[in-house]
Amino acid sequence: MKFGVDRLLEDKGLRAPLAGKRIALLAHPASVTSSLVHTLDALADCGDVTLSSAFGPQHGLRGDKQDNMIESPDYKDPVHGVPVFSLYGEVRRPTDEMMDSFDVMLIDMQDLGCRIYTFITTLLYVLEAAAKHNKAVWVLDRPNPAGRPVEGLTLQPEWESFVGAGPMPMRHGLTLGEMGLWFVSHFNLDVDYRVIKMEGWRPDDAPGFGWPLHERSWVNPSPNAPTLSMARAYAGTVMLEGATLSEGRGVTRPLELFGAPDIDARAVLSRMQALAPEWLQGCRLRECWFEPTFHKHVGTLCHGIQIHTDDPAYDHDAFKPWRLVALAFKAVRLLYPDYEIWRDFPYEYEFGKLPIDVINGGPSLREWVDDANALPADLDRQASADEENWNDTRKQHLLY
Repeated sequence: MKFGVDRLLEDKGLRAPLAGKRIALLAHPASVTSSLVHTLDALADCGDVTLSSAFGPQHGLRGDKQDNMIESPDYKDPVHGVPVFSLYGEVRRPTDEMMDSFDVMLIDMQDLGCRIYTFITTLLYVLEAAAKHNKAVWVLDRPNPAGRPVEGLTLQPEWESFVGAGPMPMRHGLTLGEMGLWFVSHFNLDVDYRVIKMEGWRPDDAPGFGWPLHERSWVNPSPNAPTLSMARAYAGTVMLEGATLSEGRGVTRPLELFGAPDIDARAVLSRMQALAPEWLQGCRLRECWFEPTFHKHVGTLCHGIQIHTDDPAYDHDAFKPWRLVALAFKAVRLLYPDYEIWRDFPYEYEFGKLPIDVINGGPSLREWVDDANALPADLDRQASADEENWNDTRKQHLLY
């Protein structure tokens, strides 16, 4: 198959509208061609593309920031001499000065298919600024490695944030190019927007189900996104950023496992299986021990559970990572009624709100966990309705 960037580079006809225009690139470390050349370098070598600036999202253009919520500065690219503007530093929305640096912005970012992954919010902010400044935006499309399944609660009104760009469920099932189409429609943006589509993307085919296994190398789109397994689990494990349990930052398989020093993971798993065994289908769950080298519970032995999605037991349609982690929270609450599950700190520049609520786009998930009388069926009913509505909404924006 071919990604959007590879089609643009090999087809002069696709690049023809860029002639005489100043071109900006918004990219990150996974913005590479089929031969693993970074898109910034590949565009500079084209000969008919005039690069005038570059932009980096969270973690930076080259992925220099390891931990979460660490800002990146502006700088001048030492190879190509263009200014590199940070959209996760002093600002998260492009300024007038930044927008004046180009005529057309090319966006080549590998997404993970999850509402909370900040690259899609950056896409929205760029589209809004482009509409204001009469600039063009092209997305060089890439696969959604989590595939087409949809899962989770819809973000509620007034809960928009940098990890919640609009009313969509946690696992949205769109490519970045398709997400841009939805943004333009939903927010009624008057902007020159186009998608350089992929060729041959087959999100329903095994074993990749969204990611072209054995065809393309996996490059971390952010430092703690090291594997396809992480991308598959992320719509659930990202919720642990709002909890006191570790999501595995500081170990070699971040966001594929969870645990804490003061829980019995075997008991938690047993309670999960008793509560809603159907929510644990499609993967293997393994009791494990780990000691984070940084972040939560640093240097402390944690008892936890790893989610495995990389063997023949994986069932793409049955796997429900958001429900799985929600069930883990519920099991911990029932086993340890006084356990302080929820963290309280300014999460992604949101003050006065619990991070778990910011992550889920409202308090419903937390309230369900903390209500001793609430059953899995109650949460499933609400989420299923949201998922069905989103499936209907997104249909008109699907390109593949």
